[in-house]
Amino acid sequence: MKNFELSVLDLAPVKQGKTIHDTFQDSLSLANYAENLNYKRFWLAEHHNMESIASSATSVLIGFIANGTKKIRVGSGGIMLPNHSSLVIAEQFGTLESLFPGRIDLGLGRAPGTDGFTAQALGRNPMTINEQFPRQILELQTYFSKENSGAMVRAIPGEGLDIPLYILGSSTDSAWLAAELGLPYAFAGHFAPEQMEMAFKIYRQHFQPSRQLKQPYVIACINGVAASTSEEARTISTTLYQAFINIIRNDRKPFAPPVEDMDDIWSPMEKSMVLQKLKYTLIGNQTEIEDQLRSFQERFEADELMVNAHIYDHQKRLESYHIFSEAKNSVLGV
Repeated sequence: MKNFELSVLDLAPVKQGKTIHDTFQDSLSLANYAENLNYKRFWLAEHHNMESIASSATSVLIGFIANGTKKIRVGSGGIMLPNHSSLVIAEQFGTLESLFPGRIDLGLGRAPGTDGFTAQALGRNPMTINEQFPRQILELQTYFSKENSGAMVRAIPGEGLDIPLYILGSSTDSAWLAAELGLPYAFAGHFAPEQMEMAFKIYRQHFQPSRQLKQPYVIACINGVAASTSEEARTISTTLYQAFINIIRNDRKPFAPPVEDMDDIWSPMEKSMVLQKLKYTLIGNQTEIEDQLRSFQERFEADELMVNAHIYDHQKRLESYHIFSEAKNSVLGV
């Protein structure tokens, strides 16, 4: 089996009965915990106009997490680049890299991270996104390069800094782009698993080496819920199920505590839709997680698994990441 790293995807989840301040403190606590478990990186995702997710000012939150940790890489999973000026993102991440040298990642996506009305408020033009996104990536690379020092427009801070770029995606379009640019590729299997296998195949087959990367590098983002017993894992996973029901119903309320029986909440059609979206979610006790990790890796051979945990109780969320770490070590024989 191919060796792999473990990382954390944190959506800065807002929970019912908790404040956004609580959310940020929990995110920092999780980052410290993951760092002590030798997780490779801690990424935050840009979303807007959602009561359940507090990571809208992604660069600011990355600075908060990086300042409260010591060695774990911290970055975006991702910055939705068409929401922003390329220069502003270069300056923001140049500032972060200057504050926390060698620890900052810049993951980039093209989706709005929100609904259509909010996308309009962000100034996006849906007619130009497919052309704009690749161009903006090249603009970022230019702003970060030493060769841009003689240009009329420069990113200060940012210029000359080694800030690795990652392409994020939830379809095969992003796989072609990541392969063409020779950049690492992260797929959003935690909410769009349908095209993940094909996207990885396209990326690997068509990868072109670049200054940043000589060989393909694949990150698979998945949901994970682990507990000391199988029964507890399935109970606490109902927070995740409810979150996806809320997406289907266009109800953005904060994340809910676990329930005893999801059949009291979802219809048969909703259940089918949720389970399809959570196709590659790993749920169970440590032995079950080990089996699921092994099966997943045998199929996808990811270089890195980035785990998102929709778990209401913060201590149980920490415990889940600890179990994943132990399961990974067992699978790899570490």
